[in-house]
Amino acid sequence: MPSVSDPLLQPLSLRHLTLKNRIVSAAHEPAYSEDGLPKTRYRLYHEAKARGGMAMTMIGGSAVVAPDSPPAFGNLLLYKDEIVPWLAELADAVHQHDCAVMCQITHLGRRTRYNAGDWLPVVAASGLREPAHRAFPKVAEEHDLARIVRGYADAAARCQAAGLDGIEIEAYGHFLDGFLSPWTNRRDDAYGGTLANRLRFPLAVIEAIRQAVGPAFIVGIRLAVDELLPGGLARDEGLEICRLLEQGGAIDFLNVIRGHIDSDAGLAAVIPNMGAASAPHLAFAGEVRRAVGLPVLHAARINDVATARYAIREGLLDLVGMVRAHMAEPNIAALIQADAEQRIRPCVGAGYCIDGIYENGAAYCIHNPATGREATLPQVIVRDVATPHHVVVIGAGPAGLEAARASAERGHRVTLLEANAEAGGQVRIASLLARRREMLGITEWRLAECQRLGVELRFNCYAEAEDVLALEPDTVIVATGGLPQVHAELACGEAWVQSSWDALADPVRAGERVLVFDDHGGFAGLSAAEHLAGHGALVTLATPERTLGIEVGGTNSPAFIAAFDRHGVKVHLNRTLSAVSRGAQGLEATLTSAYCGDIHETLSVDRVIAEHGTAPLDGLYHDLKGHSRNLGELDLEAFIAIAPQRLNRHPGGHFALFRIGDAIASRNVHAAVYDGLRLALGIG
Repeated sequence: MPSVSDPLLQPLSLRHLTLKNRIVSAAHEPAYSEDGLPKTRYRLYHEAKARGGMAMTMIGGSAVVAPDSPPAFGNLLLYKDEIVPWLAELADAVHQHDCAVMCQITHLGRRTRYNAGDWLPVVAASGLREPAHRAFPKVAEEHDLARIVRGYADAAARCQAAGLDGIEIEAYGHFLDGFLSPWTNRRDDAYGGTLANRLRFPLAVIEAIRQAVGPAFIVGIRLAVDELLPGGLARDEGLEICRLLEQGGAIDFLNVIRGHIDSDAGLAAVIPNMGAASAPHLAFAGEVRRAVGLPVLHAARINDVATARYAIREGLLDLVGMVRAHMAEPNIAALIQADAEQRIRPCVGAGYCIDGIYENGAAYCIHNPATGREATLPQVIVRDVATPHHVVVIGAGPAGLEAARASAERGHRVTLLEANAEAGGQVRIASLLARRREMLGITEWRLAECQRLGVELRFNCYAEAEDVLALEPDTVIVATGGLPQVHAELACGEAWVQSSWDALADPVRAGERVLVFDDHGGFAGLSAAEHLAGHGALVTLATPERTLGIEVGGTNSPAFIAAFDRHGVKVHLNRTLSAVSRGAQGLEATLTSAYCGDIHETLSVDRVIAEHGTAPLDGLYHDLKGHSRNLGELDLEAFIAIAPQRLNRHPGGHFALFRIGDAIASRNVHAAVYDGLRLALGIG
């Protein structure tokens, strides 16, 4: 059993409220709202985390208080009275698990777009455009300020009326701190210039909120204490703001941020992904805690229990925020209490969740497909099969391992066949770029779970149809992945072209001239270019897209761009590789443009890499189809509904046959594990 003195499991008091431990899911917006309201999907997401044992969940990351703060990423609309019953339903559900719930409230200021919501002009302290969201704001007038103050107070009152335990005021990158920061506050009236003037509006908001909710309601603030921005809010002034907030007596806790979020590069530093240091701002948060008497919360890449425990034990924090860690594993606290920390599904820092808000319309964990889908997928799989099947899975990449794990959890007997000496599939290839090695956590966790569940693992086993048939399976799942395919429109020279896999795996000679043609727009092509350049190659990256890495999101792209700048990678947009030939100076690669037929550029290089996704490695699947009772057909309606697969197209068949992941078509890790989980839940 865990030690009773575990720092993470100690209670903490905020005014009248006692939190049962120090583990918190800090405010974030997963974009699960419907019509700006926290309906069933939103509630189930937070209820799952509450059930997992945390002390408090913060909802409504950037819940907006006024209609001229149009939603930019699925924000809750706290200026509407109809939100109250939905908040109340959520609060009641979370409280059932002895978990507190608060809501972050804000006016987005310039961090939004005018062409959303009611199409109102964006308003901010000054008329500076935020690069990330691109709107040019109106300078807030006195009547705007008075109205927005009322909006904050009314929003807080709605949260209180719904039975929430408190609110957190958002003050980094939004309207409120647009006044605090000398970078964004260019005003020459009573709200600009000196620190006292810049604090005038934020203090008016805090006072109005406290008057609206009274003393028996928690009010915290999340603010940037050091923007790390020339001309911005600096450490000393940020600490003075914290002291003044403490002296005012209306604020109950501080949630500390370091950095700025007005650009992709800035946001990626505030919310770091894999390859960045663990908890890079934790020491600074500790400085803030030593400087003030208020409880301090902080969340930034604290994605493992050891770091969280250290933060509390060493007095750096009072509450530790673990947002992305709980998207990967909502049961962190429960597993700590059960002395089963080793079973925690790791956050690998892929940034798929936050980037997915903009790319997919909602936040999804790269390798926990149940998060955000709690209405149909379980976070904990129960043993529920009365008659276990023998499930044979071929392929130990993320899809195959997930299918094997979930099938074994349900009680099936599982045999897993893998051609290579170790598990991982394409995840292992992706991890060859040093700063993306954490990707291995996706498959290593599943491998450990399969071992715990008694899955029979056979490595170095290149399975043919007769090998599978000899196992007498009830269900066969082909998860053999895919193999790289060369650009489909290459007129000649395919023999001279290598794949991104080759680029990541093969040695590189310093000074080698390499063309990387990325016709995919995802991580593989960019990773190949970065890996080669980092090993001394002279890299040119060409893509037919109008932008670099079109499928790589805003928190992931900065690391690639920084590497390309650092290593002098040359980038050619709107260019298609049309031919490769052998020339006097090495290989001759011809680039053309879909926009101008006169463009024919020839590059002399030593090596050509092309990234065009993968083609399914499906030979085994086709060899087995005729032996199966469903002839390989997936009942799509049952698959979507997480219902049993019952198709019987060939009564003489002896087993059900399916394929998942890239063995069907080139997709991504999330699609692979989502396939594996859904299929496993429909077996038997």
